[in-house]
Amino acid sequence: MLLDFLMKSVVAGVGIALVAGPLGSIIVWRRMANFGDALAHSTLLGLCFALLLNMHAYVGLISGCIFIACLLALFSRQQHLANDTILCILAYTTLAIGLILATLLEGVRMDLLGYLYGDILAVNEIDLIWIYGVDCLVFLTLIKSWRQILSITIHEDLAKVEGISVTKFKWILVILMAIIFAVAMKLIGILLITALLIIPASTARQVAKTPEQMAIFASLIGIIAVCLGIVISCFWDWPAGPAIVVVAMTAFIISMVVAFFFNRLTPSQL
Repeated sequence: MLLDFLMKSVVAGVGIALVAGPLGSIIVWRRMANFGDALAHSTLLGLCFALLLNMHAYVGLISGCIFIACLLALFSRQQHLANDTILCILAYTTLAIGLILATLLEGVRMDLLGYLYGDILAVNEIDLIWIYGVDCLVFLTLIKSWRQILSITIHEDLAKVEGISVTKFKWILVILMAIIFAVAMKLIGILLITALLIIPASTARQVAKTPEQMAIFASLIGIIAVCLGIVISCFWDWPAGPAIVVVAMTAFIISMVVAFFFNRLTPSQL
């Protein structure tokens, strides 16, 4: 029984880590960590909208997150304030509104700590179906759009000259982020989703020589972090989400130390 319980958690975590690798790598390349953090904080608001409209949790959550992600993307294009400033304002505003709505919902009990820090050990078969269904959608989209996304990441103006619709692929990336955040919210937690995308990708960056290698290594590091984090949470009674992030951060620190001693990092990179 315990083995079955742990296997579901591991399978769910691996499903999230698989897509977190390539998507997290793109976020690191495009320096979209602030946008990801803002979107992560707003997922609770998407969940509250889903509950208010009596929709299936995942359907409502994904729809709400896509809508909020589009709003964040539009707001971040304003010119009056720095991008990270407006995203920070929106992140905590949407989180605050989500927390208020969560307490006002009548007849609905919400485990706020579970949503904030994740509860991957409570995964069920329906969660697994949604996770791997989203995996297929994201991988198919990335496979079809990988070259274009790399092009606009390396040099947007050159990509435009080559006839690539920069705006279109930016919106594709925003929607993919929204979908992943919506599915991962229950498992990893609102406050930790971005960490699972950014930390493994940043670790992989120390050893990878090509974009494809970085995406693959990021997924592998994420899978290792998930597996070890779940084991640690079971043996030491830690919350699973934070344990996974701690393992990922440990791997990042080790990669930085190794890279430093092997002269892989220049002073400017440090």
